[in-house]
Amino acid sequence: MKLFYKPGACSLASHITLRESGLDFSLTGVDLAKKQLENGDDFLKINPKGQVPTLLLDDNTLLTEGVAIMQYIADIKSDRQLLAPTGSIARYRTLEWLNYVATELHKGFTPLFRPDTPEDYKPTARAQLEKKLQYVNDSLQNVEWVSGPRFTIADAYLFTVLRWARAVKLDMSGLKNIEAYMARVAARPAVVAALAAEGLN
Repeated sequence: MKLFYKPGACSLASHITLRESGLDFSLTGVDLAKKQLENGDDFLKINPKGQVPTLLLDDNTLLTEGVAIMQYIADIKSDRQLLAPTGSIARYRTLEWLNYVATELHKGFTPLFRPDTPEDYKPTARAQLEKKLQYVNDSLQNVEWVSGPRFTIADAYLFTVLRWARAVKLDMSGLKNIEAYMARVAARPAVVAALAAEGLN
């Protein structure tokens, strides 16, 4: 398998999931601004959406969208217990968090990264995100992982998106549960390896 990624982008969650799964894979970096691969090839010829993560399977099937990619990896390596079995409430708790991270947090950060976002809107975007981060912080009270007793793909995604708070200088003061959670995730060997491979600290 080949994962197309951009360092530190949402593709990091799929990268962490692959490392947690133990599957063999390779990495190919993408310049999202130019829509080019490391070798200069046109990324749009691989994924017309022009977005990462993109996963090319061994049979040349292309899978896009991080939430789908992470579920696929977790399901084909079910022994790693990155996603509970179909029919269990634990599975849907993880999917619940995946959707929250995707729609409320990930999309909430987007205006703060876009150069064309009006400056007078950014304080509103920040305030909305900070309110949602308080919810995440409260949810992490007295729990090790976000959706249950085990590390899941929801943790890979939440960790990835929460890393962006520093880049956009969100006020994280007082969010001690998030701070402890980020340290726990960052200490996992698969996460250490993924961050190192992407040149991140």
